[in-house]
This record gives sequence, structure tokens and C-alpha cells, in this order.
Amino acid sequence: MQHANSANSKIIIYQALANSQRIKVFIPFLMTKEREAFKKLNTTFYHSNQKLWSILNTQENLLALKQLFIDKYEVIIAHEKPAIPQKSLNATCTEALVMTEQKLVLKGFSRSSIKSYLSELKMFFSFYESQDIEQITKAEIEGYVYQLVSKYKISESKQNSCINAIKAYYEHVLGKPREYYDIQRPKKADQLPTVFTKEEVSRILQSPTNTKHRAILFTIYSAGLRISEALNLRLVDINSDEGYIFIKSAKGKKDRKSVLSPILLGLLRSYYKEYKPSYWLFEGQDGGQYSAKSIQKILRKAVKDTNSNPWGTVHTLRHSFATHLLQEGMNLRYIQTLLGHSSSKTTEIYTRVVAINNKNIKSPLDFLEGIATFDYQYNSPQNENKRH
Repeated sequence: MQHANSANSKIIIYQALANSQRIKVFIPFLMTKEREAFKKLNTTFYHSNQKLWSILNTQENLLALKQLFIDKYEVIIAHEKPAIPQKSLNATCTEALVMTEQKLVLKGFSRSSIKSYLSELKMFFSFYESQDIEQITKAEIEGYVYQLVSKYKISESKQNSCINAIKAYYEHVLGKPREYYDIQRPKKADQLPTVFTKEEVSRILQSPTNTKHRAILFTIYSAGLRISEALNLRLVDINSDEGYIFIKSAKGKKDRKSVLSPILLGLLRSYYKEYKPSYWLFEGQDGGQYSAKSIQKILRKAVKDTNSNPWGTVHTLRHSFATHLLQEGMNLRYIQTLLGHSSSKTTEIYTRVVAINNKNIKSPLDFLEGIATFDYQYNSPQNENKRH
């Protein structure tokens, strides 16, 4: 996003698209009062890399911004990214798609992975449908991915999904050698996981008034579950006698056990008496598994109602579970087992979160002699006269 930097420039409100989560706002540096007023609104956040502020994308928030800044702002409408064209596949490409689905099913890929791969391959096949798919070169594949990135502005995540799908086709269906699909990938961002504070988690878990909604959030946080793992829990997976939750066929098709909190067990018993689920621990109104979208909706409402970290998602509860255990002194190896991580390196990222948040760690500035009593207001503009 481009924004002016001059002292006389106006505040810019980037009116978000309907499906965007945040409204971005540029506030010129010298507009101190306006910036402080904006910061007092709920769900505000500063994006240091973009030099922009943001707030949750609601009609109420947009109106609040316009009323707050009155005649000091201008609105810039965000534009949709160009849509990737879709077209019907010819018989050859359709057959290749069917073959891919069969092979991935036989190899035990998850349904969600198969669905994602087929969607990506459908676009890839339609792009080269006039050519022999089996003879497409590595350079042509990279050219296709480059066009998606440069013209259609796909995200790094989608770029990786696209490459993984193409790789699956050439490796698993056609049996091509590994070098064939060793395609250039985007550099992976080295980002720390978003984590709720303990106080935020406490407010979020107690926010829902509905017993089922509360039980779902309690379960995910207290056992460090992925959203799919919570959805796949059966009644028999709650082992109250031995105090553990059994998680069957989690990521990587691995079974594991996680902790069963006595507090959670009491809540689950109340929930069971009220809802009487028959097979799945959490079932929809008409039976069958509860939906991921419903859980996401519950979490979003709880985050909004408690004014918690607006970047938090359902998966943030899992990150928070690991971080809070580490803060309480639990061995990293135990946390790795509870989370189901194959490599300890995956779990070690939480040590970075704790190191940054740990109030017991001091800056070397705190140990310098003569600094502790320094009045930081000494050099402020209002004290300028005191210096002369």
C-alpha cells in the first residue's frame, strides 16, 4: 500500500473488501492526538512493516473511524486481486485428474489434502491442456507458478500448495524422478506463533454462555489440540479413569495421548448431560461431527467480546497451550509428545516465544551503572528549556 509521508497529508482509511478481516489505516506521524484516539478503540493493531494501523473489519468500526477523524481523512477502496480463470478440462486432463485422485486415496492422503491437490491440478492442467501433460518441462512448470505469483498475486501458502500438488502428480502418478519437480519455492517466513496471554485465555474460555461452545474451547486449549483433532474426538476417547484424551490418526496418521484436566472433565460431564452426544464428542444439531467453521465462529466471537489479541485463531489456543506449559517449567520433550510433533525443532519455537515474553530476563541496559536513575523525560521537548 502506498501512503503519503508529508506532515500535511490526511489520514488514509483503506476500506477493506467484504471478506477481509482488517481495515488498514495510515495516520501521519505528526497527528499524535488522532493516533492516540484511534489506539483507544477496540481491536486496534500496528503493522510495523507496513507503517499502518488496523482495526477489525466491521461496518460499525468503519463508521467509528469516519466519525473520529471527521474531515481529516480520505478513503481508498481496496481492489480485488485478479481472479485466476477457470475452464472445463478436456478428456485427457479429466482422466489425469481421476488417476491422481485414485493414487492419492490409495496412498492414504487425507481428504482435505486430496481436495486441495485436485483443485490446484485442475488449474494447472487447464493451463497446459493443449500440450502433453506428461511431457511438460520443469521450466514450464516454474513459468506457470511465476505467472500465478506475478499476475494473480497468490500468497506464499498457495504457491506452496500449487507446487505440492504438481509434485504429487509427477511423483506419485507418473513416477517421475525427484529432480523433475524440484521447483523453486518461496523463502519460508521465520515468524513466531501468535499466543494468547494467560489472562486472555481465561477470558476467552469463560466468554461463551453456551455449554457446548465453552466445552469445545476448553478442550482445545487444555489438551493442545488442532481443530481437526477436536472435531474427530469420540466419546470413547475421553479416558476419565486414567486421565488422558486419546487422539486417533492425528496429523501424519499418528495416534497420541494428551492430558485430561479434571476441570475439563467436570465441564464435559455437564455438557454430556445437557446434549447427550451419541458418538462424536462434539456433534452438530442434526447429529454427525461438528463443523470447523462453527468452532472458528465461536472463537472469533469470544476474542471480540473479550477484546483479546485480534490475530488469534483457534490454532492460537494450541500455541498458547504449549507456551504456557513451557512458562510453568514443563520439559520441552513432554510438550513435544503432547503436541504430537515428530521433531523437537518444531517444538523449540515456543522457547523463543517464552524468551521474548519472560519478565525475568533483563536487558543489559538494566545492569549499567548510573542508568537506573536516569530521567528519560530529560530530553523531551517540554523540558528543552531546563537544559539551558
